[in-house]
Amino acid sequence: MHVEFRSHWSSHLNREMAINRYGHAGLPIVVFPSSGGSHSEYADFGMINACREYIENGQVQFFTLSTVDSESWLNKQKSMHDRAQMHSAYEKYVINEAVPFIKYETGNYGPMMTTGCSMGAYHALNFFLQHPDVFRSTIALSGIYDARYFGGDYGNDPLVYQNSPSDYIWNQNDPWFIDQYRQSDIIISTGLGDWEEDGLPSYFTLREAFNEKNIPAWFDVWGDDVSHDWIWWRHQMPYFLDKVINK
Repeated sequence: MHVEFRSHWSSHLNREMAINRYGHAGLPIVVFPSSGGSHSEYADFGMINACREYIENGQVQFFTLSTVDSESWLNKQKSMHDRAQMHSAYEKYVINEAVPFIKYETGNYGPMMTTGCSMGAYHALNFFLQHPDVFRSTIALSGIYDARYFGGDYGNDPLVYQNSPSDYIWNQNDPWFIDQYRQSDIIISTGLGDWEEDGLPSYFTLREAFNEKNIPAWFDVWGDDVSHDWIWWRHQMPYFLDKVINK
């Protein structure tokens, strides 16, 4: 398997940002780590190995990003507004720096996929919904999609609202966005086992909103034995990836 450990300077974040590449060809998949995770977490927990067949066949290539979650949503010393501001800087990094970097490195200038587990699933879905021209598919596993989980009621702060998918999707009525969503592959999954309970309210809220807006998406609920853990995400990712690639 082709593997590269790279980094590039982010002017939006004023720091060097590490990024790993796994694969030599195929659909670029942008991976966001879980809470407190690094750019190497996805491989360290066996997710790359779980998808090895598709990588070595040249069907997909994974780009695992770094995040600034400890300075944004997970920083309890900041107000929700300040956390959202830091996330906005990260968004500029992803869209204006990481995505062009990936396109240049791969020569692939078409739409990409996002994915992630837990906190990574939040980012995967949020970035897809905000930028469906950049990302045409997403596989979000065991995420929490309500910004209140990070810091409680955020009042009427528009910057936080714009990054709370289970809230803003209800008011997303722009025909361009809705049309982009309807042309995309959207997979959002959760288990019902240990440690999944925090994500269930926003999961089912999202499902209701997608149904009401006639946005095709695969909301897949796994059983009571399926916990919020890598052992299950290693099963789920190749299972869902196969459905997207070989549809």
